[in-house]
Amino acid sequence: MQQRNQLSDFDRDGIVVLDHSETVLRWAKVAAQKAEQIACDPDMRRQWLRHGDTWFVGVDALPNAPDGSVDGVPLTGAWEGIVDAPSIWHPAQLSIVYPGYPLQDADESDAAHRFRLNRNAAHVDGLLPEGPDRRRYLREPHAFILGLPLDECQASPLVVWPGSHHVMRAALAEACHGHDISKFDLTDVYQATRRHVFETIEPVDVRAVPGQAMLLHRHMLHGVRPWNGPGQERKVAYFRPQFSDVFRWLDTKG
Repeated sequence: MQQRNQLSDFDRDGIVVLDHSETVLRWAKVAAQKAEQIACDPDMRRQWLRHGDTWFVGVDALPNAPDGSVDGVPLTGAWEGIVDAPSIWHPAQLSIVYPGYPLQDADESDAAHRFRLNRNAAHVDGLLPEGPDRRRYLREPHAFILGLPLDECQASPLVVWPGSHHVMRAALAEACHGHDISKFDLTDVYQATRRHVFETIEPVDVRAVPGQAMLLHRHMLHGVRPWNGPGQERKVAYFRPQFSDVFRWLDTKG
């Protein structure tokens, strides 16, 4: 019954926080140890610190094995009853937010910084800006987003717009109907639909601790709150497996 309820919540809201699991906690503890080493590495810091050194982006920075395990501790959890786990897990993103986030980088426009402050840099993953005009194309067709907290800090939480995955998918599917989505410029419909979501859906903070997991639908509009509480840092490992077939990204199932 609980699994059916979680699946229903995921379908409806596009987000579910999975209950505490000792298996997930063991993985998180080992991953957190790796994260500490990575975050202190000078080369990694030069590569990944952004926004006045208040965010360690850490794309593919966690050295998990292809089966998702870290130092032999397996990656397994209740998400396997909701989404199809990949046969191979990519190295997870190691996202670390520090007090003061977000400061403005020298190369960041005032408008982009205001959007990060006021709208939590809300986005749908995989739609990447390209060229001088930063037109957005589907370049990373994620199947889902799995966030695994690595510490107890609750400042600067993940923010979601519940149900926005339905709105975003419908608008994107209609706009590129009859076109090759891998080549279609999604910028205008994406930005217009995002504004509509802001006007019609209230954002919700998502809080979780090690042993829990945050599962997001791939079309979910989400972001990160500016730093808003005690603590020294908030660490999360994010997995975003990709479809081998880009056209599956707009499927209504999964």
